[in-house]
Amino acid sequence: MTSLPTLAPPLSRLVGLLPKPPASVALTLLARRIAARHPEIVSRLGTHVNASFALDPTDLPVVMILTLPAGEPRIRLQKDASGADCRISGNLSALLALVHGAVDGDALFFSRDLVIAGDTAAALALRNAIDNAELDLLEEIQHVAPPLGRALAPIAAAIERQTGVALRRASGVY
Repeated sequence: MTSLPTLAPPLSRLVGLLPKPPASVALTLLARRIAARHPEIVSRLGTHVNASFALDPTDLPVVMILTLPAGEPRIRLQKDASGADCRISGNLSALLALVHGAVDGDALFFSRDLVIAGDTAAALALRNAIDNAELDLLEEIQHVAPPLGRALAPIAAAIERQTGVALRRASGVY
């Protein structure tokens, strides 16, 4: 395993207290905005567009279930990965590093920092689609809610410096 940081237990418990329905709506809106800005993500899923994906940050008490009915992303927070076709699990920093291209996805898998269960082909299709889109989640938030994005930028930079967690797209790959 690599030395990716994990979320502190008090912060993890705090996340667990967030009401799931409003958080699910906010994540769904962000996911739809990302899909609108990067339609190739949905098209690259190909035959796996109807799969359900459990994104499981193991250092948080919630699992994000991503579905794409009619190509429209929907994220539902729940306690476990039940009902999903595939599960991608690892600590939050590993999942964010994958999204932001800060660490090679294959290296995360072979080091067991990420674990894939269920429909592996669907999980790899999602990983490849996200990797190809070269996402920067803070940039995406900036497009959805510019004031929030501007407010988060210096906070995110400080967190990155202190923890090593990739909260923005890596400038150089790996």
